[in-house]
Formats: sequence, structure tokens, C-alpha cells
Amino acid sequence: MSKKDSNIKSKSKLHANNKHKGIYNYKNLAKINPLLKDFIRRNQFGNISIDFSNPQAVYQLNKAILQDSYKIRYWELPHKYLCPAIPGRAEYIHHIAEILKPKTENIRCLDIGTGASLIYPIIGVREYNWSFVGTDIDDLAINSARQIINNNGLEEKIEIRKQNNDNAFFKGIVNKNEKFDISICNPPFFSSKKAYEQANLRKINNLSLGNGDKPEPNFRGIDSELWCLGGEKRFIKSMVKESKEYADSIRWFSTLISNNDNLKPIIKSLEKIKTKEIMTIPIELGNKKSRILVWRFGE
Repeated sequence: MSKKDSNIKSKSKLHANNKHKGIYNYKNLAKINPLLKDFIRRNQFGNISIDFSNPQAVYQLNKAILQDSYKIRYWELPHKYLCPAIPGRAEYIHHIAEILKPKTENIRCLDIGTGASLIYPIIGVREYNWSFVGTDIDDLAINSARQIINNNGLEEKIEIRKQNNDNAFFKGIVNKNEKFDISICNPPFFSSKKAYEQANLRKINNLSLGNGDKPEPNFRGIDSELWCLGGEKRFIKSMVKESKEYADSIRWFSTLISNNDNLKPIIKSLEKIKTKEIMTIPIELGNKKSRILVWRFGE
């Protein structure tokens, strides 16, 4: 890395345990994943980087990061399925690890909507040796997640269960007398496909100065991963309502909230069902700010 590259502002506001605080060493990552090499270039500021508007570049970068930081040898995703931003996902895991203290061993985590990438369980297992049950409604995502598990020797730590009810979160998943320390979730953000496409067009144009009518999103994603009726607010409110029924099974519940405007109405919903404790954890990655909402009903 040149002196010029090392002067780039790092992701200094990330959790102390987050491995992705600094600037990626793209040359070393390209040695780990040679397919990344074709996407490395100097950006408009003269720094070594990749074209983050290019979904294939982001995909190959993620594969290199997962092998380098989390010893994941196999990570293949179906075409167009979400290719998540790893630093933000790691941030979520590290913050909920703080919530669970002083308990640090034999942690069981329920990942609602684990997706084809299996990203939260990967980070949780490799960083803290947690056990996970991941859920999803999509058969192709489930098959992809199971292939990642099987090809990386994660069978003893991660189980995948299909959610057959599109309107349920815990029902049909959590078995009688089963216990989890926490549930996590990264909800779909947009309220419609049109709203998503408009936002994606603005984002890609800002990244690449492109002018395509419907450019492919750089982090990809199928409809169920990106939008749902009522968007993030309705999705989380439904989760909140159902969570009370599973207060004896899950000690802590949590979700990512991307839109700050949704926070107050969701907290009001939590207060109505008499939660014992509610916490909001701000997280920041570059210019993107979001928060983790955490709640519980008992001790």
C-alpha cells in the first residue's frame, strides 16, 4: 500500500473488534482471489480501489474478504441474490456480542432471513464460536446457504430451517422448549419495487456517473431481500408483535433499522406490548448511518 493510499480516512467509528476498520489491501486480496485482479484500479482520487458500481467487482471482493478474514473457502451465490457489505454485517455481530455479556459461551442465535450468503452466521461462528439457526422463505437461498455450510465444515454450528409462512417470523421455526440467546434480522427496506429501482438508479449514477435506465444493483438482491409491502416499518412492527409470543424462548430480540424515521413508531409498538428493556445502538459505516434496535421481555 502506498503512502497516498494509507492516508485514506479509515472506518474509525466501527466497533473495536471489527476487522474491517482500515482500508482494504486490494493487492493482497487479489492474491487470495485472483478473479478480483481484473477489477482493481485507481479511483477518481488516485487511490487503489475497485469499481463499487460493478456487482461482479463487489462479489469478487467479498469472496476474497471472507477467505482472508473468516477462512471461508467456498462462497458461491445464485445470480442476483444479495451480496452483502461485510463490514456492516460484522458491526451488527460485534455489537450484539456486547449485549449478551457476561455470557460469552454456548450462544445460540436465530437469524431471521439468513439469505443465500449466510453472512451473519459465518461471522458469528468465526468470531465468537456461536451456534446459529438461519431461516428463509426462499428455496434457492436455503440451498445456497446449505452448500456454504457443507463446503466449509460448518454443519455442527449452523442449521437452516425453511419458513413456510411469509407472514411469520418465529412461528413454525422455534420449537417447543427451544431456547435462543438472541434473534437478529436485516429487514427488506423498500415498500415497493418501484421505490427500490428509483433509489438504486440514484445510487449507481452517484457511484459511476452512469445513465442506464435500470442498472443492476452493485450489491444485487432479489425482490424479497429488498422490498416488501409497507417496507421496513411494517415488517419490523409485525416482528415486534409476534415477538411477545416467544418471550420465553428468545432472551433478546434485535433488528437493523436503516431509516431513522421508523425508529419512534417502532419503539411505541414495543412500549405497548410492555417490553422490559429497549436499547438502540447507532452504527456508522462511511456516510451510511443506521441503528440496531434490541428488546427483551424478561431477565
